[in-house]
Amino acid sequence: MVEIKTDEALAAMREAGRVVGRALAAVQEAAAVGVTLQELDGVARDVLAGAGATSPFLGYRPSFAPIPFPAVICASVNDAVVHGIPDGYRLRDGDLVSIDCGAVLDGWAGDAAISFTVGTPDPADLALIETTRQALDAGIAAAVVGNRVGDISHAIGGVARAARRGLPADLGGHGIGRRMHEEPHVANTGRPRRGFRLQHGLVLAIEPMLMAGGRDDYRVDPDGWTLRTTDGSRAAHIEHTVAITEDGPRILTLP
Repeated sequence: MVEIKTDEALAAMREAGRVVGRALAAVQEAAAVGVTLQELDGVARDVLAGAGATSPFLGYRPSFAPIPFPAVICASVNDAVVHGIPDGYRLRDGDLVSIDCGAVLDGWAGDAAISFTVGTPDPADLALIETTRQALDAGIAAAVVGNRVGDISHAIGGVARAARRGLPADLGGHGIGRRMHEEPHVANTGRPRRGFRLQHGLVLAIEPMLMAGGRDDYRVDPDGWTLRTTDGSRAAHIEHTVAITEDGPRILTLP
């Protein structure tokens, strides 16, 4: 069932989104050569705790997961696409890092992700991140009243395919509200004018995940969570929680 939010709920979700934005900004600022992924998780935990928010990631266990997720961020490095578990890995010069983070504040959830490089960037990584950002921007631009979910999917996929980037099959964005994952599913490629009609008060987490090698398949690590490219190419993931309004799309997860 798709839930349509009131304007009061959108305002409350904006506050949850601010916490997510601040947590991601703090993690990126702390990320440097030699810093562990667990330390970055600690940075995000501190931001959430300081805001009086909780994590929808911590303890989350969908049907496919062998264990509950043990952190408040997903930290995916280089060929990891999404869902990386923060561990003792120390960041190295040139790493491409994707951080996904959520927050629940006063019963409402926010969800967003960023990708960035550590130390000396590889121009190819910067290009991948930029294309992922362009795909997100295209998806957000299509998130207007009267369009359909398929229009968002088509916009994201168009940018990715034009750049010959892979899109993980069956992964994508989702509705969000009192729960982190709600209906509808928002695929990262698809046909326009298909799917749920967008209306004022619908809130979506829009999240393109692009793989540099151009393939759409991925593999799952033994931890049951981390998804990696099958060809070892790098991946980027950028996400915002976005409200569809009569005044146009409203990004709720900016700091």
